[in-house]
Amino acid sequence: MKEQLRMSGAKVMATLIVLLGSLSLIMLLAVINGSLGFIAAMSVTVFGSVAVAKALGETIALSWGWIINLTIGCGLLRGILKYFEQYSNHYIAFKLLAVLRDKIFKALRILAPAKLETKQKGSLISMLTSDIETLEVFYAHTISPICIAILVSTATFFFVGFISSFYLAAVALIGYLVIGILLPYIAFKRLKKPGVTYRQEFSSFNAYFLDSIMGIKDIILHNGEKSREQEVNHRSNLLLDETKKIKKATSKNSALTEILVSIFIALTLITGILLVSYHQLSIGHMIIGVVTVFSSFGPVIAISNLPGNLNQTFASGDRVIKLLKEEPEVKEIKNKNNFEYKDLNVNDLNFSYEKDKKILSDICFHAKQGEIIGIIGESGNGKSTFLKLLLRFFQKDSGSIKYDGIDIDEINTTSLLNNVTMVFQCTYLFDETIEDNLLIANPSATHEEVINACKAASIHEFIHNLPNGYQTKVQTMGDNLSAGEKQRIGLARAFLRDSPLILLDEPTSNVDSINEGIILKSLIEQKHKKSIILVSHRQSTMAIADRKYQIKNGHMEEITDAR
Repeated sequence: MKEQLRMSGAKVMATLIVLLGSLSLIMLLAVINGSLGFIAAMSVTVFGSVAVAKALGETIALSWGWIINLTIGCGLLRGILKYFEQYSNHYIAFKLLAVLRDKIFKALRILAPAKLETKQKGSLISMLTSDIETLEVFYAHTISPICIAILVSTATFFFVGFISSFYLAAVALIGYLVIGILLPYIAFKRLKKPGVTYRQEFSSFNAYFLDSIMGIKDIILHNGEKSREQEVNHRSNLLLDETKKIKKATSKNSALTEILVSIFIALTLITGILLVSYHQLSIGHMIIGVVTVFSSFGPVIAISNLPGNLNQTFASGDRVIKLLKEEPEVKEIKNKNNFEYKDLNVNDLNFSYEKDKKILSDICFHAKQGEIIGIIGESGNGKSTFLKLLLRFFQKDSGSIKYDGIDIDEINTTSLLNNVTMVFQCTYLFDETIEDNLLIANPSATHEEVINACKAASIHEFIHNLPNGYQTKVQTMGDNLSAGEKQRIGLARAFLRDSPLILLDEPTSNVDSINEGIILKSLIEQKHKKSIILVSHRQSTMAIADRKYQIKNGHMEEITDAR
């Protein structure tokens, strides 16, 4: 099924070429330099054959001095042109790799957060690293060689035809078509499935291996090293099997290419000898024609060797292009309405991740400044989903979510995010200092404001007692902090953001009762100028709620006996 969903190789190639944009002129320069460079390389042997023909008595307009000087000059010119060709190709490749990474990050920004909740992080890392690097092969070692092969083969055909014989040119042309088109096409078809499978297995392995590294503590804690190791080895073997298939097919293709080149060189020589024997061609001109054909197969050999890498390149290109073209589940809203939060009203809200499988049904809810609203319910009943809908992470199916009387679908995304902040149950920390992690919420905040936010979240004393205080570097994934410490840093972010509506998803689930009390006290102190919507399983946490709602089986009801 996955194979059928892939874009065709031609479509992938066309899309990748379109991405060249303004760099197409540099690519044209690379092609011109490459073509002239190879012709210069051929000319070294061709002028050698001209010298032989002159020695055999052929009438050659060039003097011996000119022949020698042109031979030396072409050799030097080949080196210069080759340098500029490679420089142009790699300049384009690396420039475009940077552009593609930028495009991917922008695409992920648009797709986040709804689409990314279903994507494996390892797969995305694989796309940003190995898939993008694979595309370098296409830009630096595919487009230019194909164009060079076409131009050089065409030039050789007419040169041999007019200088020597069109019979020799015809044999050469058949060789170019077989080696440069037919053989790569067959090899591409043969390598298509293992090439795509390899990229899929590679991406899957990256995702699984990343999960294994991130979860190493839990794996060790539950004595799961052996089973995890066996699965890693199994996936490694699958990857190795696909690699062997590709290498085997590539080796066969290379061997067949060399055999066919030898056959067509032999056919060219035989044709030349026959033309001389039937007095259709002088021996001198036959030598020039045959030597020219002999030296012209390099570009088509390069094309013949492309399918091995090209299949993987197309598989990588297919994945990257699909991500760039993927439509966000929720599009950013611009040029509509801004607001300054005073109240929230939700009426008849319905939502489902999949058709015919409702998560929330006919939800009614209201909140206003100066109150804390609690939401309780068993796991999987849609509490977190409801909070995410209030931030328009997903598109509601029907009903209304209105801020200050304006439906959420009519509010500019920037204005919504300025007024509403959410603290997730699991807080992500970047590999930066603690203060840098906090300033993400408010880059212009002063150090004093950062400290006040941390005090409100009951995390200041902990940070202050660290060796470098707020300048302490958070390790990758925040592994040097406990879940409770990370959760309180997330809460400090929300306080530093100072949005008038704060959504809290289990804000005290990872803290002890003492710190819970401090955090709840801080929330009560903050509520006079804010609305706070609080999801929690703890009855002690719910005790501060002015009103409570309960979600059960996708339905929400206000608990009227709340204080």
